[in-house]
Amino acid sequence: MGYAIAEELAENGAEVVLVSGPTALKEKHPNIKRIDVVTAQEMYEASVNNFSDCDGGIMTAAVADFTPLHPEDKKVKRGKENYSIELTPTKDIAASLGKEKSNSQFLVGFALETNNEEFNAKLKLEKKNLDFIVLNSLNDSGAGFQHDTNKISIIDNNGLAKKYDLKPKTEVAKDIVAEIIGFYEK
Repeated sequence: MGYAIAEELAENGAEVVLVSGPTALKEKHPNIKRIDVVTAQEMYEASVNNFSDCDGGIMTAAVADFTPLHPEDKKVKRGKENYSIELTPTKDIAASLGKEKSNSQFLVGFALETNNEEFNAKLKLEKKNLDFIVLNSLNDSGAGFQHDTNKISIIDNNGLAKKYDLKPKTEVAKDIVAEIIGFYEK
């Protein structure tokens, strides 16, 4: 979804900084500058370091909420009855950017939910100081990860939700970019 939005923004004349985790996807448009990251911490640093120079941010990545506190540097062999991994929270990229966002910047979040979907998305919208949030559900067939299609709702910071039908991610990207353009026309 992030790549489709980056391409659509670039097609509309934007210069895009795309912070990307490992993927086989490639950016096509010359207006896209890609920054490759592997860890949640690297994604946090790249996002924070670039946000102040941007008109806004679109947070499409599903970054892990937790990371191992003591990562192993070798393979862990079988033999132990029980094995525990202590986890620590990762830095919340969207919340951090929401705190530093200026009045002239926009910030769009994504919420992938499985229950109390709209309620949870609205909480995230408010808590992270987002201008709108894109809600998609793992309960909708053909939506979310591992599909070329998505079915979304866009919820603005007044709590109003626009629901969209299932369609190719390239078309969903057009809907999201149209909403961003509408943000600037307010």
